[in-house]
Amino acid sequence: MTLILGLSALYHDSAAALLRDGEIVAAAQEERFTRRKHDPRFPEHSIAYVLQEAGVAFDQVDHVVFYDKPLLKFERLLETYLARAPRGFSSFRLAMPVWLREKLFLKDFLLKEFRKLHKGFSPDQLQFSEHHYSHAASAFYPSPFEEAVVLTLDGVGEWATSSVAIGRGNTLTIEKEMHFPHSLGLLYSAFTYYTGFKVNSGEYKVMGLAPYGTPKYHDLILDKLVDLKDDGSFHLDQRYFNYATGLTMTNDKFADLFGQPVRKPESEDLTQFHMDIAASVQSVTEEVVLRLTRALAAEYGIANLCLAGGVALNCVANGKVHRDGAFENIWIQPASGDAGGALGAAQAMWHHEMDMPRTVQKRDAMKGSYLGPAFDQTQIEMALESCGAVYEVRDYDSMIAAAADCLAEEGAVGWFQGRMEFGPRALGGRSILGDPRSDKTQKLLNLKVKYRESFRPFAPSVLAESVSDWFQHEGDSPYMLLVADVVEEKRVAMTEAQQALFGIDKLNVKRSEVPAITHVDYSARLQTVHKDTNPAYHDVISAFAKRTDCPMVVNTSFNVRGEPIVCTPEDAFHCFMGTEMDMLVVGNCVLRKADQPDALKTDYKNRYELD
Repeated sequence: MTLILGLSALYHDSAAALLRDGEIVAAAQEERFTRRKHDPRFPEHSIAYVLQEAGVAFDQVDHVVFYDKPLLKFERLLETYLARAPRGFSSFRLAMPVWLREKLFLKDFLLKEFRKLHKGFSPDQLQFSEHHYSHAASAFYPSPFEEAVVLTLDGVGEWATSSVAIGRGNTLTIEKEMHFPHSLGLLYSAFTYYTGFKVNSGEYKVMGLAPYGTPKYHDLILDKLVDLKDDGSFHLDQRYFNYATGLTMTNDKFADLFGQPVRKPESEDLTQFHMDIAASVQSVTEEVVLRLTRALAAEYGIANLCLAGGVALNCVANGKVHRDGAFENIWIQPASGDAGGALGAAQAMWHHEMDMPRTVQKRDAMKGSYLGPAFDQTQIEMALESCGAVYEVRDYDSMIAAAADCLAEEGAVGWFQGRMEFGPRALGGRSILGDPRSDKTQKLLNLKVKYRESFRPFAPSVLAESVSDWFQHEGDSPYMLLVADVVEEKRVAMTEAQQALFGIDKLNVKRSEVPAITHVDYSARLQTVHKDTNPAYHDVISAFAKRTDCPMVVNTSFNVRGEPIVCTPEDAFHCFMGTEMDMLVVGNCVLRKADQPDALKTDYKNRYELD
């Protein structure tokens, strides 16, 4: 038996993943255990969990692989600062102590931590993968393809910001790269900052805001900021950006170009201008990605594409690549961000360094991305007792029926079943569910359950066998990483007055038979639900469909804004009691809000730092 532990840490989204003879046993982000969103610290809790899941001790681990090479990253920082000196000194002064204290001597730091777990841990057991290789490995090795082009797009690793690899069997080779500071991820983050959202967590808000605007600045961005070539390669004009050596993403020249200052975070002035800015950077991103994928398909003649890196979480762009058809098949790593690098680092060790064979699985090797902790019925009941919860224990069919009945009555249901998801998406293990037919659901979930901006869209979890009846989509989308349009026959025609609306005024217009998941451009971020990977989730949606003739539910992550997705039954109960959910279903336990003691109700709205 060979055990390989993969780690990502000390930048953002620390995580651990464990392979046993090449099979993925477990993977989880540190934030889920510490309750600190995007926790960058050494992932001690994640390590403890994956070892426990495998039933092994740390001294049985053969190899530990870190997901990037800090010395190369330090080289990039030094070269960047020196090339632009004396500009950027204030940023340099802040960055260097952190590097000298923690990151530059990371190997010594890691060895010290590992020897707390096993005194005999040898330096030879610790390896370092390159950042983009870790991403590429996480995308190719679990994919259902024997051969694929692998495209990684993110902010920046050591030097690479975009990379292309070719995977065949158990081999994976980086073919070409684009380097810092020319980065599609950093371009998107610059506009995230400019529109007043938090970099590294608010990018998906820009994507959600984009359909409310028109891409009127698309040409201006390509004329002034991005020199885009036919093959998708590009250069960013650094005169408009500040991220290379400064403390902000953009500068005054950037603001002057668009005619407005940076929006202050959390201010109420989300105007049509900001929506148009969001639409414009989204449009440019889609154009870059489409040029890249079309050029790669033509160059390599391979039918399959794998995607990873933070930009691969842009499900709107992914949907356009899928529909474009340059590649016949597309597979996206569900943990595409840095957390997934932990998994890729371990897989790179097994297949690339150790030259171990790879077995391609029909759907993929991610097990639905249900790779986190699960809790048995006894553990659940003990946890709820310790919280003072009032609950009923139902048999399985009765539990499914109770949840489906509540949903059919337009209730919000906290759904906690099986193993926790790995990656940023809730996929029916730790989800809040709602009725997609209700035109009240989006507002209710955003304002009274999630405590977040009203414009934020919700995703449908739809039975895989019914997806094409409701959406212009063929095939699977198990990880909620593709956007598709609602089919014409399920849409509601808009009046001339409704069509003339602008911005957030569009939000309350009913656009389809499932308004809660239909975005203002008739799109939806799909999750196809499969009986073999999540039978309980499939069963509750099927039960809802029997009651309503609607084979889908609204699915949003089980948390409030700024909180990591819940991990334990205690986390779930506390979130339930701090929001206006109507029912909580944990294992076979059913809890109704009306039955809970008033003394246990809490204010969750201001508990977490806003994302």
